[in-house]
Amino acid sequence: MDFQDFLQYVPNLIPVELPAVDSHIKMAPKERIQALKNADLKIENPRIAAVMMLFYPKEGKTHLVLIVRNAYKGVHSSQIAFPGGKYEITDADYQQTALRETHEEVGIAPENIEVIKQFTPMYIPPSNFLVHPFLGISNQELLFYPDAREVADIIELPLSVFLDDEIIIEAKLSTSYGDNIVVPAFNIQNHMVWGATAMILSELRDVLKITFEENL
Repeated sequence: MDFQDFLQYVPNLIPVELPAVDSHIKMAPKERIQALKNADLKIENPRIAAVMMLFYPKEGKTHLVLIVRNAYKGVHSSQIAFPGGKYEITDADYQQTALRETHEEVGIAPENIEVIKQFTPMYIPPSNFLVHPFLGISNQELLFYPDAREVADIIELPLSVFLDDEIIIEAKLSTSYGDNIVVPAFNIQNHMVWGATAMILSELRDVLKITFEENL
């Protein structure tokens, strides 16, 4: 989709009711669905993080940026993610966390991002994080400067590809829930995107499709 056309839809994204768990479970491993529905965050007392779902123009077309995390000793090693990270007590709010972490991880300054909408928080049991996603827009073409300590690669995903149902697949993985678990995933530029990122992407897809269909 041309970026200027995409911008015409942006104001209509704001009032769309978030599908929340209804979207998340579409891309959730079946072993995780009950945890999504029944998690008691008062008991779990999760750590807080925030991520940025950042759209921007590239050669006139709308793109979404994702990152490939570096390999490390942790449950999210080498996974595909949004720019973002842990909330710090010096952050004014979770939106600032998402903006700060996006700057630190991929080099996009907060003043170059307009935050449009907050999406449904996602609880991640294996790492006990509650992640707050934000939708942001940059009106200019971007040059990314990934932090080599955290980011192995940048994925620039065209919106047209993101909305194509052909990228939705099933795969067998060894996860915290067991070995050879069948999980729904997105096949994005030969990267398998599953788990929390896939579930957040699912809600984003649904909100975009609702907006486009209602405003055709």
